[in-house]
Amino acid sequence: MSHGSPSTPATSVPPPGTPCWVELAAVDEPTARRFYGELFGWDFHVKRDPVATNRRYTLALRDGIEVAGLYQAAPGQPTGWSVHLSVVNAASSVGWVEHLGGTVRLGPVDIPDRGTVLHATDPAGTPVVLWQPPEGWALGSGIPGTLSGVDLNTPDAESTDGFYRRLFAFTSEQIGRDGIDYAEWRLGTHAVLYRCVLDPEPDPPTAPHWMTYFAAEPARGADATAGHAMMLGGDVITEPYDTQSGRTATLADPDGALFSVTDHSRPVDLGVGRSEVDDPHGD
Repeated sequence: MSHGSPSTPATSVPPPGTPCWVELAAVDEPTARRFYGELFGWDFHVKRDPVATNRRYTLALRDGIEVAGLYQAAPGQPTGWSVHLSVVNAASSVGWVEHLGGTVRLGPVDIPDRGTVLHATDPAGTPVVLWQPPEGWALGSGIPGTLSGVDLNTPDAESTDGFYRRLFAFTSEQIGRDGIDYAEWRLGTHAVLYRCVLDPEPDPPTAPHWMTYFAAEPARGADATAGHAMMLGGDVITEPYDTQSGRTATLADPDGALFSVTDHSRPVDLGVGRSEVDDPHGD
């Protein structure tokens, strides 16, 4: 998904490789609901889920449109935001994942009225959910408080690029600069995802992960949104900075889950190839 301005919500099955859902495995789900509800203006609809720890799954909505899912993480389960990528057939994806060097962790699992999911790990160790959505599926976008971009942060460009480009027939263009290995993955001419190679210097090294970007309310901007997050018990990991996609900040919710916000009404021309990854503090 592009780091440019949010697009109009889709009304048919998303193309393969497109982010079709985002989900938070929360340390404290009621606290997460309060935080994101205040920060993004989300409303919530709770559904029964026999698999979840507390037997429920929360759908987040903005202006009546589904924009994300939240659930209570089980003890010992990884927490934080995850990205689900659309596939045409989850069952046939099992063989492709394994053939390309990934690992299947769970599934395919059918979810009533919501398609089929497959939990996997790519060759560099990043968890990813492949989702075969039903006809007419749409992830809310195009308005503040909705997903507007996704980065995959990995220590291994070669295996990661090979896996996703072959799985989804992506083309790739290197758009990083000043020594940053940052690529844009496309379907045709449409930017779908971004891949950034992690700095190998930190000790212990940063684990591979997805970074989700949500659109900030232009009337408030990224700076006020970051301040609001702190007032709600969250934290500012990277102070707001300018990008050609808009002013951006990386935040943490009260449980430490990382995400970013971008005010797309304030793009700044910083030169060809510059983007959110040109974070002055590093990710």
